[in-house]
Amino acid sequence: MSDYDFRPGGSLKLKGGVAEGGIVKKKKKKSKVKSEPPTKDQDLERVKELLSQQDDKDGSPSGSGRNSPAVASSSTRKTEAERRFEEVQKRRLEKRISKLANKTHKDRVSEFNAHLESLSEHHDIPKVGPG
Repeated sequence: MSDYDFRPGGSLKLKGGVAEGGIVKKKKKKSKVKSEPPTKDQDLERVKELLSQQDDKDGSPSGSGRNSPAVASSSTRKTEAERRFEEVQKRRLEKRISKLANKTHKDRVSEFNAHLESLSEHHDIPKVGPG
């Protein structure tokens, strides 16, 4: 009789964690659903909403109550430079969107190919292997 004659049958038995004939598995932790990072369009909409809310708050009289707009608006008040910066950002975003909207996929591919052709041979993928 050799050492290889004995072959136990059945599935692998694990130590510990066995209850009533079954293996107790750890419960997986539910991950919190992370929302996708906001796109520039969503940011633009959010800025518009905040500006409209700020305009509404500026019109109301300031009070000394708990929800006083004077306290809340002091932290959200923007300087002239910040407002101009946001306006310039909006304009640049609109220009970029209009450029992308005007080009077809074929135009973009041909432009990309022209760019690749203008690159030096240093950027070429080297040939590896026989052939």
